[in-house]
Amino acid sequence: MLKRYSREKMASLWTLEAQYASWLRVELAVLRAQAELGLVPEAEAREIEARASWTPERIAEIEAEVNHDVVAFVTNVEESVGPAARFLHFGLTSSDVLDTSLALRMTESAALVREGLEGLLAALKERAVEHRDTLVIGRSHGIHAEPTTLGVKFASFYAEFVRRRKGLDGAAEGLGVGKVAGPVGNYSSGSLSPDLERRALALLGLSPCPVSSQIVPRDIHAAYFQQLALLASSVERLAVEVRHLARTEVGEVTEAFGKGQKGSSAMPHKRNPILSENLTGLARMVRAYAAAALEDVVLWHERDISHSSVERAAFPDALVLCDFMLARAASLVRGLVVNRERIARNLELTGGLYNSQELLLALCRKGLPRTDAYRLVQREALRSADGGGGFRELVLASPGIRELLTEEEIEEAFRPGRFSRWAGEIIARALAG
Repeated sequence: MLKRYSREKMASLWTLEAQYASWLRVELAVLRAQAELGLVPEAEAREIEARASWTPERIAEIEAEVNHDVVAFVTNVEESVGPAARFLHFGLTSSDVLDTSLALRMTESAALVREGLEGLLAALKERAVEHRDTLVIGRSHGIHAEPTTLGVKFASFYAEFVRRRKGLDGAAEGLGVGKVAGPVGNYSSGSLSPDLERRALALLGLSPCPVSSQIVPRDIHAAYFQQLALLASSVERLAVEVRHLARTEVGEVTEAFGKGQKGSSAMPHKRNPILSENLTGLARMVRAYAAAALEDVVLWHERDISHSSVERAAFPDALVLCDFMLARAASLVRGLVVNRERIARNLELTGGLYNSQELLLALCRKGLPRTDAYRLVQREALRSADGGGGFRELVLASPGIRELLTEEEIEEAFRPGRFSRWAGEIIARALAG
């Protein structure tokens, strides 16, 4: 992954050095369990534990000859240990090491994604409370509908990311499974057994896969990456909302703009929503990687390696991107500048047309059939929208409406308080999730 879209802690889990370090953790955990069960000599096990080491340069040299990365790794570790190394990788197949190592790094990565999600939730919660009563025009189909509050908007995203948290937590529970079961998962070697597997994996904080064949089934990973795709889509929905509200014609919010920042090489006036646009682009990549993870579910018989190349690229990239996206989204929310003047201006842009439903209901309460009430209100609303005058004034002058509604009742229909009356309860309900 490009360093531009990486954060160090997550990226460090997916370096070549981190991979080899986790491989050695797995090898030594299996060795320790074998020694405890008397399957390998304790003295040799201790010697391996004390002396085992590797270097990426030497592994690369060996791999150039043998064309097998795990063989190259084991060979390099053997060189560092000496004769006792005959008990290293004892009865294992490559996937015992690869998939158990993958489980270690996936669970660590999932914890970092969870941490980033909590940061975004905290930012959304703060802004939801801050803007509980900040009335803004709501839009459907991009057209003015009725007002809501900016706090409710933030709370909507908060509730959505609570759903993402639940989905991620559920999928992440399945990631912590490894295998120490041999070539096709049947513990054929005398140095392996279900008990040995449980002991070794317990040392690593993992559980055995119930039925592993030669590999841990890839639907486990695919399930988690589908949750990452949903997470990316939720981040993008937040980003797209910011992008729309930041348009010149709307101008209700702007992204934080630093001192000395420039929005265009040609146009000095530009302040572009680059953070949210970037999040939109990165979300596309995460969804694509999730599709790749789905493709890896279907393998031949006990295994093939068509999944391997996909995972080497897609898994680190998707996790690093999600970690970066969550941090950027949290920063975007915290730094978002709210333009109250433009919000107020947009609320008045249609001259109160957003009160049409309340007028419709008021007429219905007076006994007028809904179809007739709709026709009366729509007639004045469309006249106003077409430049025929202010909506309130047209309604006050409408004989059909005035036959049923007093001036006071009409004025009541134009009071804005009802649009924020339940905002506090809505937000509290979201934040309790």
